[in-house]
Amino acid sequence: MQTVTLAVLGAGAWGSALANLAAKNGHSVRLWSRHQAQSLREVVEGADLIVSAISMQGVRAVVEQMQSLAIAKPAILITATKGLDPTTTLTPSQIWQAAFPDHPVVVLSGPNLSKEIEAGLPAATVVASEKMVAAEVVQAVFSSGIFRVYTNPDPLGVELGGTLKNIIAIAVGVCDGLQLGTNAKAALVTRGLTEIIRIGTHWGAKTETFYGLSGLGDLLATCNSVLSRNYRVGYGLAQGRTLSEVLATLEGTAEGINTTQVLIQVARQHNISIPISHQVYRLLEGEITPQQATAALMLRDTKPENNVLRF
Repeated sequence: MQTVTLAVLGAGAWGSALANLAAKNGHSVRLWSRHQAQSLREVVEGADLIVSAISMQGVRAVVEQMQSLAIAKPAILITATKGLDPTTTLTPSQIWQAAFPDHPVVVLSGPNLSKEIEAGLPAATVVASEKMVAAEVVQAVFSSGIFRVYTNPDPLGVELGGTLKNIIAIAVGVCDGLQLGTNAKAALVTRGLTEIIRIGTHWGAKTETFYGLSGLGDLLATCNSVLSRNYRVGYGLAQGRTLSEVLATLEGTAEGINTTQVLIQVARQHNISIPISHQVYRLLEGEITPQQATAALMLRDTKPENNVLRF
């Protein structure tokens, strides 16, 4: 395809990995962070694609800065952030789209542990948008022999799959930290997916999206790797460390912590049953121990499994 200019916002591990993928495909890449001399204006000026790989807590501030800048009219906005806004409960793509209604917004999400991608290991991801032409452009920019990119017409589902699995990853980290075994872990991941589907479809996403790379795929990756920060949060708590102690050892942000707080708020407002996420919330708030969280889930009322939306 024709060479394009990308502005990648966020120079952390994920932003750098995406920047390198595009650069290896021959595209012109500008990388921005709040700690560098080059201004946001200089980085985004004339860019064909603008990739947001910043943490959730910084999204709204960057979006507000961007609104005062001259963005190229046909520029495609790509969000690779996994989280929920604590004030509005909006997803990152919803925040970007509201601020830039005339620009196509594409969600990029999948089982993409950045250290593995930087090491040149094969991976796959999903780019989703209501504007499929825009998704196909992004697909072409990032696709390579080590990075397979699929398109999807359900941006909300792709985004929520990548966001909500972080909560389940914390729970699975607890499971492994307590050495509860493979049977327990398999049950937790399976029921965790059910919980993700329940909340995601209530939000308006499509059920089938959660069985794809950004749902089940990302869930399996983050629940089975010490490279996952959210998994390491749960694992550390299970070993008796405080949340502050665990966070002090992490590089980057464990988005699942903030996501849990926002999700509980939404679930209470709409009376949605999310038992695993609820116990993760209580654990993060210091209300219960990991052992008590496990007991609370195991002692729930028995029920049939014949409805995927029932727990």
